[in-house]
Amino acid sequence: MRDHLMNIYRLGVKELWSLRRDPMMLFLIGWTFTVAIYMAATTVPETLHKAPIAIVDEDQSALSQRIAAAFYLPRFTPPAQIAVNEVDPALDAGRFTFVLDIPPNFQRDVLAGRSPGMQLNVDATRMSQAFSGNAYVQQIVMGEVGEFVQRYRDSATPPVDLALRARFNPSLEQSWFGGLMEVVNNVTMLSIILTGAALIREREHGTIEHLLVMPVTPTEIMFAKVWACALVVVVAATVSLNLVIRGALHVPIEGSLALFLVGTTLHLFATTSMGIFMATIARSMPQFGLLLMLTLMPLQILSGSLTPRESMPVLVQNLMLLAPTTHFTELSQAILFRGAGLDIVWKPFLWLVVIGAVLFSLSLARFRKAIAQMA
Repeated sequence: MRDHLMNIYRLGVKELWSLRRDPMMLFLIGWTFTVAIYMAATTVPETLHKAPIAIVDEDQSALSQRIAAAFYLPRFTPPAQIAVNEVDPALDAGRFTFVLDIPPNFQRDVLAGRSPGMQLNVDATRMSQAFSGNAYVQQIVMGEVGEFVQRYRDSATPPVDLALRARFNPSLEQSWFGGLMEVVNNVTMLSIILTGAALIREREHGTIEHLLVMPVTPTEIMFAKVWACALVVVVAATVSLNLVIRGALHVPIEGSLALFLVGTTLHLFATTSMGIFMATIARSMPQFGLLLMLTLMPLQILSGSLTPRESMPVLVQNLMLLAPTTHFTELSQAILFRGAGLDIVWKPFLWLVVIGAVLFSLSLARFRKAIAQMA
């Protein structure tokens, strides 16, 4: 037993030295857990941020000016005042996402108790801003009109008062979600790439034949690749969570970082085995890259990291229970966002142990077959 452990240790150290001599892979690791995390958190906002808006003020009243002044940073840019004949050219040129047309006599009709219409033109090609901004504009306009009317006549108090409290992310900052989910997704991506590239690199350089003449078993070789690549990813994820997430983005982590890293280790046991399995199928790095795209995109998109699993078809939900990314996303969101403990996330932990054992067994069988063909 001691000899087996020493072989696994030495082979793993060999993997780390091989990685150290690969500058492109080191650059990929550094980029993935630093710049890529920061960009994902800050450059693709899901919430409304600096949406360009224009106002067509045909009323020129105190109410219309009040409405125009209600749009300000950071959700909207300062509104531009344009004429009616400029609306279509401005939208065609992509200068504005929203153009609000306040009709003539709008204030007079509001004070008279009528229901005047107001037109909101939206550039729907900007999907994320158009979808969320439409509701924001309506809320702002109705709020300003309601406050304006209360100054001139009494209004009945609404029978229901809705108190909104956002838990875990009170300011609804997209970077809090985007940054952490990018770390989770990159853990999966990099673990598959590292193990798959390590095996293919040995095959292309001919060093796999050297291993075949050494007194080591395929199980020892696989365990060595798994622990070495998993260690690199765990260290990189830890540094990213502390320096990028907590440091640069100022995102609070509610739960135990140690518990999250334990779950990450279990997840890496499954994904590194998957990377070895894929590397035994692919014959070159280009083939491995194509296979990676076909595998990685469904794993990440359908795991619940981008959209809730409850919104997916039942068949997809059930199939994705067999994927390690589903349970890793579940435990990551529970620990990092909501501060959950082991009493809550023990089921995803157990799923990862079972899935990892199955994937390791399948990968080991495939790896033995590939080695036998080389011999």
